[in-house]
Amino acid sequence: MLSTLHLIACWVLVIGNGLAGAWALASARLPRLRGPQLWWFTAFVETWVFVQVTLAAVHLDARNGGPQNFHVFYGVLTATTVGVLYGYRNQLKGQRHLLYGWGGLFIMGLGIRALVLL
Repeated sequence: MLSTLHLIACWVLVIGNGLAGAWALASARLPRLRGPQLWWFTAFVETWVFVQVTLAAVHLDARNGGPQNFHVFYGVLTATTVGVLYGYRNQLKGQRHLLYGWGGLFIMGLGIRALVLL
């Protein structure tokens, strides 16, 4: 049960952050795509990273076995990336769409890499 939930949550993370990243990059070129919906969706999928990390921790505790070390590394790196993006949001105010666009795609890539290592 936890394993399936962890896998589904990972796909939500990958697809959601990919969509948010593509949307933010497109809105950097097309201002009509900008709006509060972009930022609400981005906040949801980036918060979902911490939901996924929590599910992973519960899953590891229930399984009593260790995953591959790099799977855990990519999960922690993904959560750290969200923190870095949030930390730079005010310093790169004029380029926020590019920051969150490339950041969302980077998070998507980390999620895909973690899926490969499952």
